[in-house]
Amino acid sequence: MPPGVDCPMEFWTKEENQSVVVDFLLPTGVYLNFPVSRNANLSTIKQVLWHRAQYEPLFHMLSDPEAYVFTCVNQTAEQQELEDEQRRLCDVQPFLPVLRLVAREGDRVKKLINSQISLLIGKGLHEFDSLRDPEVNDFRAKMRQFCEEAAARRQQLGWEAWLQYSFPLQLEPSARSLGAGNASRVPSRALLVNVKFEGSEESFTFQVSTKDMPLALMACALRKKATVFRQLLVEQPEDYTLQVNGRHEYLYGSYPLCQFQYICSCMHSGLTPHLTMVHSSSILAMRDEQSNPAPQVQKPRTKPPPIPVKKPSSVSLWSLEQPFCIDLIQGSKVNADERMKLVVQAGLFHGNEMLCKTVSSSEVSVCSEPVWRQRLEFDINVCDLPRMARLCFALYAVVEKAKKARSTKKKSKKADCPIAWANLMLFDYKDQLKTGERCLYMWPSVPDEKGELLNPTGSVRSNPNTESAATLVICLPEVAPHPVYYPALEKGRPRPGSSQQGHLLQILELGRHGERGRATEEEQLQLREILERRGSGELYEHEKDLVWKMRHEVQERFPEALARLLLVTKWNKHEDVAQVGGEGHGAELGVEG
Repeated sequence: MPPGVDCPMEFWTKEENQSVVVDFLLPTGVYLNFPVSRNANLSTIKQVLWHRAQYEPLFHMLSDPEAYVFTCVNQTAEQQELEDEQRRLCDVQPFLPVLRLVAREGDRVKKLINSQISLLIGKGLHEFDSLRDPEVNDFRAKMRQFCEEAAARRQQLGWEAWLQYSFPLQLEPSARSLGAGNASRVPSRALLVNVKFEGSEESFTFQVSTKDMPLALMACALRKKATVFRQLLVEQPEDYTLQVNGRHEYLYGSYPLCQFQYICSCMHSGLTPHLTMVHSSSILAMRDEQSNPAPQVQKPRTKPPPIPVKKPSSVSLWSLEQPFCIDLIQGSKVNADERMKLVVQAGLFHGNEMLCKTVSSSEVSVCSEPVWRQRLEFDINVCDLPRMARLCFALYAVVEKAKKARSTKKKSKKADCPIAWANLMLFDYKDQLKTGERCLYMWPSVPDEKGELLNPTGSVRSNPNTESAATLVICLPEVAPHPVYYPALEKGRPRPGSSQQGHLLQILELGRHGERGRATEEEQLQLREILERRGSGELYEHEKDLVWKMRHEVQERFPEALARLLLVTKWNKHEDVAQVGGEGHGAELGVEG
């Protein structure tokens, strides 16, 4: 079979391409080729295909059409199952006009929902699965649970509340300002309305006032129905609602008829409004159908959940006084001149603020897979690491120093050749200090005017081009026998009686009383001048010291300037960080009697 003609996205947007010749591949090995409308949905195309397939060999081996689903190659060169058969061919936009019919597998409802989500966000869900990111997976699981709970609550709504949620009122703009029940401010006119009952061809025309509410019109229609059909009991209008014929639009609530957009447009056009009386049972049936969009395959019994294991003990970060260190193991896919030496520089940052001096590895000869196996120790204790600390790396090459004379100039004037950089957050999304071996796929370095090797404001994600990116393998050693967590000031008080609470309260008491002295009048004026200064320019060191010294005055007298405290906080001292975090939570973290 000759190769088909590709159909780029531009092809599907052109209105003149009304008909497309599509190749169909059946499960029986039969090939069919015929033109279909670009605006036809997949369900219609399947019906036409089934009609033609019955004249082909092996048709008796096919099951019902519902047992099969179309697949195609999409514009991103991926095979895609087309579960939503209400989509048009021009909306699917296959890369080639080839549709393959395959047997359905798995949970159809779940596949249909995933297909709709992928279409909505413009990204296949399998791309998230391939990330293997615990934070992404945890977020998706929590969002799914949140949505399922919201949907379950919605399905418990009564028919009126569900109708209001699913089909909001289409009112004239003036009706919003008048509000419900203000019929006295609406001019009265005679209005002819045609009303029929659901499931019946009989219709009645009534003359009502534009000031009448939907409930009054329905009561009039029910009385007419009882008279015509000689019913002994007149039904209650509260059990019905009015639907615009041919639309998913409803008229309900305490608004005059003339304030509904449909009625208003009919009045302006000189047309008679046509409405249908819909019983509440039909609304409830719609609600139930929405919760079960397709027949669900009976799932096999799942195994009972495992017995929950006892939650392991945890350690507060602030109780660890040892220096922070990492193990630099090796690299791979490094490309540099063989006459040079390879060096890794590492630094700890909070934003673009350096927490301590950078450290550098020893120099090793250039090769594709250099090996260091060296421990790098930083001039900061583990307890002083801020929550948003990031570990930054730069891989660079230097000319061998043996051929260079000793120079009194700055050391950075060595012939450094930046190769790649990478960043890593030290805490995960659950506030736990990361440990273990990490493989960092680095980003290529771009020449920097300042000559900086590290890129602390760059991405903390690894380079997705894992096949060719330079790689660095490091190890974050265990600093405690149990998982280490950053104390969460903003998430509530620590467990009463815990060592974390005692340590935190000691820090907060020190901040409240230990450093609080009476400020002079001159210092008060300087503080006001600093806080009222426009812009977020860099403060001088003596200004930072003054703002920090008078931080309680800032909280009490200048609450709008509390953000300035973040600019003067020493993020490499956990006592300062705790006091800043405790300014807003000090009351609830007070000593309990």
